[in-house]
Amino acid sequence: MNCAGGVCRQRRCHRAPSTSFEENFVDFTPESGTITMFSTTWCGYCNRLKKQLDAQGIGYTEINIEEVDGTADLVEKLNGGNRTVPTVLFPDGTAATNPSAAEVKSRLAA
Repeated sequence: MNCAGGVCRQRRCHRAPSTSFEENFVDFTPESGTITMFSTTWCGYCNRLKKQLDAQGIGYTEINIEEVDGTADLVEKLNGGNRTVPTVLFPDGTAATNPSAAEVKSRLAA
């Protein structure tokens, strides 16, 4: 299912990105037990993480920052000005850049 230009693994949709950073951040905050992964189609690290998450049954919503307006800016703000993917957003509002599947699993369990 397409979800605002991304692939929604949770079968839920996001609103269109808002104009402020705070509103964008809230729009993409995932539900408990899942993550939002900001990615691109050509990112090898993103593809690896997706395969690992799928293998471990960890739910995620993938958002392609090249297709969803405002998300590249959001990723830059989360990463101190760097447009680095995968950037993962957790339900508690924290983020991680290029985390391992083990880190994602651990942070979701906390």
